[in-house]
Amino acid sequence: MNRRIEAIHFTANQKLLVFIEGKLDKLNQYFNRIIDCHVMLKLENSGQIRDKVVEVKIAVPGDMLIAKCTSKSFESATDEAADILKRQLIRYKERARSYS
Repeated sequence: MNRRIEAIHFTANQKLLVFIEGKLDKLNQYFNRIIDCHVMLKLENSGQIRDKVVEVKIAVPGDMLIAKCTSKSFESATDEAADILKRQLIRYKERARSYS
């Protein structure tokens, strides 16, 4: 699986990158034919509090799975996105099996 992590308008520290890569590696448990994974980290300025946005796009054979989460920290937004993608991967795998 190819992984690309992109921080837009800021520089992400190594600890955050290792955390995100660990979460992405765990997704291989649910579907092992993931082709590509692209993560975009953004800072959203809405009012006084700057929210953190994590958008993850996963390419699987014949489809693209997307999760976008906003939270007060990148770690919690990454956790939410990983949970959403886990459910999507399980659903995708079940649909692929039913066609076989």
